Amino acid sequence: MFAKRKTPSKAEQVMGAVKETVGRAVGNERLTAEGRAERAKGGLREAGKKARGAHKR
Repeated sequence: MFAKRKTPSKAEQVMGAVKETVGRAVGNERLTAEGRAERAKGGLREAGKKARGAHKR
């Protein structure tokens, strides 16, 4: 059950990493920046979920 709730944020982090890597490979600064932002967004979402989970205990 916990893994199911964690999946969207992890997927967002992975997609961000892919975008960032592809952007660097082709020299596209915009794609690199989008990837970094998407990765950070997924990380923040996951941290928020962890904080909420810790608060409930």
